[in-house]
Amino acid sequence: MKLHTNEEINREKAILVALELPKETWDIEESLKELAALVDTAGGEVLTTFQQKRPHPDSAFYIGKGKAEEVGRFCDEVGADILVFNDSLSPSQLRNLSEMTECRVLDRNQLILDIFAQRANSAEGKLQVELAQLKYTLPRLSGMGKSLSRLGGGIGTRGPGESKLEQDRRHVRSRIDLLEKEIEEVAKRRLITKGSRQRSGMPMVALVGYTNAGKSSILNWICDANEVAENQLFATLDSVTRVFKLSNKREVLLTDTVGFIHKLPHQLVAAFRSTLDELKDAELLLHIVDISDANYEEQIQTTMSLLEELEVQQPIIRVFNKIDALPTLGVLQRAMSTCENAVAVSVVENQGKDALLQAIQEHFAQERMVYRLLIPYDKGELLKLVYQQATILERSEEETGVSFLLESKSDLKERLQSKLGFTSEEKNESN
Repeated sequence: MKLHTNEEINREKAILVALELPKETWDIEESLKELAALVDTAGGEVLTTFQQKRPHPDSAFYIGKGKAEEVGRFCDEVGADILVFNDSLSPSQLRNLSEMTECRVLDRNQLILDIFAQRANSAEGKLQVELAQLKYTLPRLSGMGKSLSRLGGGIGTRGPGESKLEQDRRHVRSRIDLLEKEIEEVAKRRLITKGSRQRSGMPMVALVGYTNAGKSSILNWICDANEVAENQLFATLDSVTRVFKLSNKREVLLTDTVGFIHKLPHQLVAAFRSTLDELKDAELLLHIVDISDANYEEQIQTTMSLLEELEVQQPIIRVFNKIDALPTLGVLQRAMSTCENAVAVSVVENQGKDALLQAIQEHFAQERMVYRLLIPYDKGELLKLVYQQATILERSEEETGVSFLLESKSDLKERLQSKLGFTSEEKNESN
């Protein structure tokens, strides 16, 4: 006889609902599979799913009144705890659907926000998640009254908490203003840390990619670290930075960031912008892709779209991970042929690590120069350029300015010298 843990016994029962729309690029079955994984990550158990084909969502009930009534009756019959929709619901849709059933109604965004609320450990992460939740919930407060009145916690109720969400809009807006100011202060402190890092002379590489693609496992693998790396969506939420060495003994910082996902709530992107802006400070991005996932191409597109939204334009090495899980090499060969700068790896089988490190080393060796430069104290705008785009190997305070031993691409050297008024002869001499 199998004994069940308390966690298994207490898992909330969920019903999933999705619309199949004509212009949707993601396969409906794969999308529901991901939604089920989100519910599992949040602590729920999926009982069944409902799918509905429509040319467009119904403005009042999302899936239409008749289908909504059918789903509501089924939820009450089986004793479901939550009804989860695979899209964002408008305030009126949320209110109307909540009247159809006695269980809580959540949309995909609320589910993702709830997972973030569970996973946020740092003070900054908690601030960012609460801000995102309040901004998302504020226009929906009138539609959540019934859901908030049933309950003692559970999926969709974590984070700011029931009492805060029941406060009037004025108080919620005040809390939002306060959180935004606190996050702004954290961002200022982050700039100080950034300056210290740049003065260390170590370049930074950032890991990006779809959630559960293996970013944390890659960080542990490269840096011989022991960070949390679970086979779950959003296992890592707070940024983690570690140091590793290339074969030429050069030290490099490797930063793991929050994973992306299809239909990531805009409130989360906005709230985590200061954290995600670290990607702009990196000199190189490692885009980790789970090549064994049937939707890997769509996941690549999701990640690239979010990077574009964040205005991140750094060079990218695409890392096709989990090649050990591929039944044949055909998928990998096709993927590699479409990428100009790609490496195939398997953390589980310890394959491809040397090739990945070599690709990183070659990137930093490409078109880079080491040179000395004195920047006068009255040229503060050039100091910012140096800290943002060059690797500082040495720094000292001189009588007339700050002396640097820099490593950067040759075009940055040219720009700095031009702004300092170097003549052609002086430029040639410094070369």
